[in-house]
Amino acid sequence: MSAPTTNTPATRTGSGPRRAVREPALLVLEDGYVLRGSAYAATGRTVGEIVFSTGMTGYQETLTDPSYHRQIVVMTAPHIGNTGVNEEDPESSRIWVAGYVVRDPARRASSWRATRELEDELADQGVVGICDVDTRALTRHLRERGVMRAGIFSGAALPAGADHLTDQAMEVLLDVVRESPQMLGADLAREVSTEEAYVVEPTGEFAGREPVATVVAVDLGIKARTPQQLAARGVRVHVVPQRTTLAEVLAYEPDGVFFSNGPGDPEAATHEVDLLRGVLDEQLPFFGICFGNQLLGRALGYGTYKLEYGHRGVNQPVLDRTTGKVEITAHNHGFAVDAPIGETSTAPYEAGRYGRVEVSHVALNDNVVEGLRALDIPAFSVQYHPEAAAGPHDAEHLFDRFVALMQNRRLARGATPTTTSTSDESEAR
Repeated sequence: MSAPTTNTPATRTGSGPRRAVREPALLVLEDGYVLRGSAYAATGRTVGEIVFSTGMTGYQETLTDPSYHRQIVVMTAPHIGNTGVNEEDPESSRIWVAGYVVRDPARRASSWRATRELEDELADQGVVGICDVDTRALTRHLRERGVMRAGIFSGAALPAGADHLTDQAMEVLLDVVRESPQMLGADLAREVSTEEAYVVEPTGEFAGREPVATVVAVDLGIKARTPQQLAARGVRVHVVPQRTTLAEVLAYEPDGVFFSNGPGDPEAATHEVDLLRGVLDEQLPFFGICFGNQLLGRALGYGTYKLEYGHRGVNQPVLDRTTGKVEITAHNHGFAVDAPIGETSTAPYEAGRYGRVEVSHVALNDNVVEGLRALDIPAFSVQYHPEAAAGPHDAEHLFDRFVALMQNRRLARGATPTTTSTSDESEAR
């Protein structure tokens, strides 16, 4: 796994729950928009695509989500850090954000679950941040201009004259930002994927029993709660690296294949799309979320495109077009699938090789495609996170749907059925 996207050595701004004196810091966007603030967490410089998250809770899950690799995250909620951090909520083994922007950092954690201060955790992992900035104005700017590259600069990374925003200093900082890599065309899943395969065995009432199904989960930036959701339903999950081949997938004799969330441009993920087409050709049940949804779209022959400012947060309304229900969902995506809404279409790849497809879910805020369902092969996907640890949990039933799909395949192949306590519920939906 790669290191945080910092360009100069990061140093801590201090220790303990409250910094008495903070050094100045600047946030510089590639269009020339500049905000003064104070150094938060580590000092130094960092660059990345700047995005905003509208969630009022779950910041630890956000920070440890590999999908935020190479992104500077702006928190729209004004007060961040009040619940500290703990050992239970991380979604991966490290913090992935390239930088962190908050308005009012908490003076100290106030939660019985907290084991450390958020700022100390960020600093120890070398994450350069900025606080005391108007995050509302910044969010409005990004909504109007779209997400773009940005940089946070503090400490030794501030050139002479930066405190007065001199033309020469600003030119230096803008050059750093504008020379940084763009997200468009970035192939990043390999940078966040596990190096070695590992197994998550069934848990809870299914622990120690024969699994109801075996799944190969391709790690493109997978979050810990995803295999946990499947394991809680009696599934044995083989989590495998991004580079895994179709032959290696089939060697596990899986009942289904799962593609996780992850960072980067789906158009650059050629290996993953080829792998997925092989899975679809084998008629293996497939479920994808977030990046996995975009890859299913591309495998079926649809295009993808970059959203102006994306969807990020735990409060996004989505219409399930199958049931007519509205679910509040967790999102983290800057790309979307370009597929026809409101009508069944034939998958464009190789003149309809994969049959008919419908858009199963739609974002109510902007009518973006939020899910796909193949009608002639056992494959479906959603753009959001039904496993979201911080919630909401409206869409967890999609894991039941996946288990039911795999059990139907086992029945068709003459295998002895093993039911779960939730499969009937999923069929009812």
